[in-house]
Amino acid sequence: MPAQKPVKKLFDFSLLRRVFRYASPYKRKFYISIFLAIALAAISPVRPWLIQLTVDKYIKGGLVNWVIIITIIQIALLLLETAMRFYFSFLTAWLGQTVVKDMRTAVYKKILHLNLGQFDKTPIGTLTTRTINDIESINDIFSEGLIPIIADLLSIFAILGVMFFTDWKLTLICMAVLPVLLIVTWWFKESVNASFQRVRNAVAQLNAFVQEHITGMSIVQAFAAEDREFAKFKKINREHRNANIKAIFAYSVFFPFVEIILAVAMGLMIWWSAKGAVEGQATLGVMIAFMLYLNLLFRPLRVIADKFNVLQMGMIASERIFKVLDNPDFIEKQGSYAPETMQGKVAFHHVWFAYNDENYVLKDISFTIMPGETMALVGHTGSGKTSIISLINRLYHIQKGSIEVDDVNIEEYKLNILRSKIGIVLQDVFLFSGSIYENVTLRNEAITRDQVIHAAKLIGMHDFIMQLPGNYDYNVMERGSTLSLGQRQLLSFIRALLYNPSILILDEATSSVDTESEQLIQHAIDTLIEGRTAIIIAHRLSTIRKADKILVLDKGEIKEVGTHSELLTKAGFYAKLYEMQFIEPEAR
Repeated sequence: MPAQKPVKKLFDFSLLRRVFRYASPYKRKFYISIFLAIALAAISPVRPWLIQLTVDKYIKGGLVNWVIIITIIQIALLLLETAMRFYFSFLTAWLGQTVVKDMRTAVYKKILHLNLGQFDKTPIGTLTTRTINDIESINDIFSEGLIPIIADLLSIFAILGVMFFTDWKLTLICMAVLPVLLIVTWWFKESVNASFQRVRNAVAQLNAFVQEHITGMSIVQAFAAEDREFAKFKKINREHRNANIKAIFAYSVFFPFVEIILAVAMGLMIWWSAKGAVEGQATLGVMIAFMLYLNLLFRPLRVIADKFNVLQMGMIASERIFKVLDNPDFIEKQGSYAPETMQGKVAFHHVWFAYNDENYVLKDISFTIMPGETMALVGHTGSGKTSIISLINRLYHIQKGSIEVDDVNIEEYKLNILRSKIGIVLQDVFLFSGSIYENVTLRNEAITRDQVIHAAKLIGMHDFIMQLPGNYDYNVMERGSTLSLGQRQLLSFIRALLYNPSILILDEATSSVDTESEQLIQHAIDTLIEGRTAIIIAHRLSTIRKADKILVLDKGEIKEVGTHSELLTKAGFYAKLYEMQFIEPEAR
């Protein structure tokens, strides 16, 4: 028996309720907006009714004073309705923007605490779309969606009620076109809804593509791939354009068609009223009132389908947003252990780790580093070196085994305490757009400028920084594009030193820097590791010789452990790796 496809909900009220929970802190304003919707619906048929009364009774009876009084009442009603509509529009828009602010804060907070594995699997542009574009659609649920739809529906029912009360036969004649209007409205809603979904998907693809390719523009240009990548961009952009054009076509057909339906309804009303006038059953006041009623009736009918689409798009966007908020793969902070100081002992006990399912990149890893020791990690690319250093401060979760710091499982530490005691300097240094001072302090107000200068002097960067325009306030631009690789690495050393970590994790890469920068980096490494437990992915012979312990990895397994001289004496895996990876480059 074939599996049944899940039935798609016409409207997900549970999702809508969840969106409106974000409006609960502002429920007073929400209730005011609902009250205004009801009041506006009640007021909308009053002015046509007063005109009917004026024409049929006061003008016909020559009661000039009453005509003046009714005119003043009409002006007062018009001013009141205008003020109420203004406040209603402002209030719903205010609610929308406030909810958007709160939801965007919640989403960004969740993204900050997602496990790094999520960023490995999810394009950055997609998360950008969720945080900015999709959340902006939530505003439309309030400003153009549910509350305005309620106001329009109440207005329609109020006007129809007064029309039926005034002349039910004439009302039925006018509403003879309603089935046609409903069919056209349904077609419009479905067409625009499908187009908007295509537009939303195309926007997400555009964001992801542009984000990725601007970030990697140096690669695109270096390999002369501009034309190929531009062709891909044009394809995605064309899809975005086509989706929008389909929506524009639906609008272009729908609104003129509604005008024709209104004209037909108006014609039927005039025909029936003229017939009634001849037979003495209709009055001029009723005809004028019904003309106004029909205009008031068709005004919300024109836009209600569009508002339903806006609401639907807001619901689709909110579903995507809640997928981010409900993502279970976040960094848990269940630990409570928060020591003031840390000795720096690190121990791995039979650790197994995989990024995806059970494709383990680390297999049964066990080792111990005593406080103040330096351990070098060596091995071919893909041997698991980076994975080890990523696990110590819980950037990823292990599948089996345990990791201890000072004989306490890292899961028991408060996450911010654990990470504050571990300094990381990676090969791929990331600098944010902003000043050198902001990048090395990460806007930590507890770190003073004097401390920054002192750390820079220890690393050997102070003189270079002082030569820059603005020195410590020099803007490094996005990703530190105005600095060389070596300079960016040295700034990351200052950053690590300022936080005074008990454990230092270092990807010591100097293959892409000049000799002077390499010497500075080596001096910085020596300064950083002094008196600290250090775990270093070794790329240089001098680092390996200085290490208290060398961990040799291959395909996620420990092959050998020992000092440099011990491992060379064994003439095993390390000796071969050493000869191939370190001796040959040094001899060139």
